[in-house]
Amino acid sequence: MKKTILLTGASGFVGRQVYKRLQNYDFNIVIVSREKSLAKIAGPNKNTNILLSENLFRESLSWWESALQNVDIIIHCAWYAEPGLYLQSEKNLECLTGTLNIANVGSKIGIKKFIGIGSCFEYDLTGSGILGVESPLKPKTLYACTKVSVFYTLGALFSTRNIDFAWCRLFYLYGDGEDSRRFIPYLHHKISKGEIAELTSGNQIRDYINIEDASAYIAEISIGNRTGPINICSGRGQTIRSIAEGIANQYGRLDLLKFGVRDDNLVDPPIIVGIPN
Repeated sequence: MKKTILLTGASGFVGRQVYKRLQNYDFNIVIVSREKSLAKIAGPNKNTNILLSENLFRESLSWWESALQNVDIIIHCAWYAEPGLYLQSEKNLECLTGTLNIANVGSKIGIKKFIGIGSCFEYDLTGSGILGVESPLKPKTLYACTKVSVFYTLGALFSTRNIDFAWCRLFYLYGDGEDSRRFIPYLHHKISKGEIAELTSGNQIRDYINIEDASAYIAEISIGNRTGPINICSGRGQTIRSIAEGIANQYGRLDLLKFGVRDDNLVDPPIIVGIPN
């Protein structure tokens, strides 16, 4: 019998790409989305059912009991992620409680697997910055704290109910559909217009992975047997300077990069690089 996957966040940066990858498999798919966000979702196919919700984190337990009937796997991509605001926003608390409600109902309904989306910011970033899934966790922001809370709580819940649980910790993403306020789109926007891009020293080392590769990993996890924490990363570190210079070279405009104009963030770790597992 064909399995059914329920996907949240299908209109978001990560969820849109995960939905595309899921269409390569023989699944029935249920999408939970705001009506106004449906246009952002790439062409729902005949095997897709759409459930409308203006705020899935506020839906009642009875609403989720109905939504999760006959669902085998949940891929939970939805979360508040407004650039520049999400790290310390109180909306993370709503995402936390809403996620726990989804998981609790799912576990009672009889789902077989739950795939959650975590973050490299869950780790202790005061050490070497080379991060494997065995590295200690030490979240500093409200966003990271709530993600870690979900990871621990769902791990404990599902272990008592024979439900597989995978937790995908995303590192730095880039690619199609990225918010224009993020680093790489900012560079393309400025340089394509012949405008100065004001940057920090650029010495920070980061692990960037294309959203297409990251979403393919997440979709593969849905059909495989992998469980536990999983680093979704490239395993390669690049300096912000080298990334910026690579983009500027596409336009032949290295002269538009102004490093050191912005102060380095004192709480921004010098190195964040994942170890794939």
